[in-house]
Amino acid sequence: MLIKSEINERYTELEVHVCRDVMNEEVKNVMGQLHALFDVSLTGTDEIGNRCVIRPAEIISFYAEGQRVMAMDDKKKYVISKKLYELEKEYESLCFVRISKSEIVNYKKIRSLDVSLTGTIKVIMKNGYETYTSRRNVSKLKELLLNGKKS
Repeated sequence: MLIKSEINERYTELEVHVCRDVMNEEVKNVMGQLHALFDVSLTGTDEIGNRCVIRPAEIISFYAEGQRVMAMDDKKKYVISKKLYELEKEYESLCFVRISKSEIVNYKKIRSLDVSLTGTIKVIMKNGYETYTSRRNVSKLKELLLNGKKS
């Protein structure tokens, strides 16, 4: 990887360019890390009605609750004005993966998977939050946990 900087008076704000001949995992990972560092554009409303700026890298889970989309970090829950599919597309370059029809989780914050005798797969997050994944998403989730990248 080549890293260089250019200081020139024609630039009035910081610009970061990621250049490559093809879109591959390396580019996606670099873009995800850059988004985690610089993107603070996700806003939500907490339980008492305050508008909050949320760092996407701190989010554990985005999930549907009734007719609303919620985001959860280690401390709070927030109501988000975007749809789950929009969040999935927007943050796929970060560490988010869909585990069911109604939930997207940050796979870097997964502690373990627990398979029960009935065939359900429990996802246990590092903060103790527990949720379940659908069987169709298990292979993708295992791949991410084992290799740390999407296939």
